[in-house]
Amino acid sequence: MMQLHAQLQARKFPNCRKLAGELEVSEKTIQRDIEFMRYQLGLPIEYDQLHFGFVYTEPVTSFPSIQVSEGEIIALFIAQKAMQQYRDTPFEAPLKAAFQKIGHGLKDKVTFTWSDLDAAISFRSAGHSQADLEVFEVLSHAVLNSVEIEFRYRKLRSTAEETRRARPYHLGCVDNQWYLFAFDLDRHQLRTFALPRIFEPRKTGARFRRPANFSIGKFLDSSFGVFQSDGRTTVRVCFNSFAAQLVRERTWHHSQKIKELRDGGLELKLQLGSLEEIERWILCWGDQAVVLEPAKLRQRLAEVGRKLVADYAGK
Repeated sequence: MMQLHAQLQARKFPNCRKLAGELEVSEKTIQRDIEFMRYQLGLPIEYDQLHFGFVYTEPVTSFPSIQVSEGEIIALFIAQKAMQQYRDTPFEAPLKAAFQKIGHGLKDKVTFTWSDLDAAISFRSAGHSQADLEVFEVLSHAVLNSVEIEFRYRKLRSTAEETRRARPYHLGCVDNQWYLFAFDLDRHQLRTFALPRIFEPRKTGARFRRPANFSIGKFLDSSFGVFQSDGRTTVRVCFNSFAAQLVRERTWHHSQKIKELRDGGLELKLQLGSLEEIERWILCWGDQAVVLEPAKLRQRLAEVGRKLVADYAGK
């Protein structure tokens, strides 16, 4: 479209056949671009029968561009930095292409005082998802178009794969891992599927209507990550003074309540539906955290502790 605009400004009377040859695209692509420029961007383009090409019927000083402020430029840059967790993954190329297109749409000159954003801001993320781009594209298309899918899936504690049929409702990235939230047609339940364990997904062609009351926020309301179950369990964890400072600095769950302790520590209280993910999180704090309740979580951690002693004793 930028090349088309330049030729129109120079009154070279470009046409679909000529531009298609120059840009190595189809004539239909050029026609779609012209229609977009005419009807979406409001540019005064008409076909000149005398010169067998298109022309601007009114003066056009510049091609419409994205108008952004300094703050928006910085926000966009930060978003791009956040995407670097997908470097060296199948998602890197399409993400880079998307940001380049946005960049090309900006004005030629943007003035702001922050001279070296690249040196000033960075993101670092460990354990990014290994989801396959082709799998992601099939699932995202199925979600957006409400099409039932069939795929092979390997459950977390299984080495065998099984066939699943589902109605995909939502794709979400939780803790650097991509998940599909879908209604399992054989189990008649809403289930969560990790994308790296989904193989050979295909659209069946059958359409469905996503329930109007479906909300990913409500579905994950009681989850510490993506695991959920019926009911709520009160979880209380006591952190020593060192860990307490780190805990205060982040919001871990929307239900959290913090009680300050006299020794500088704190008590964190949560309402969760599943204990599996909170168990792993508590273990990462080592001896700096102690579970007060529920009893079943204390018992589970005690079992893990005994196994750790057995594994490491005398080594």
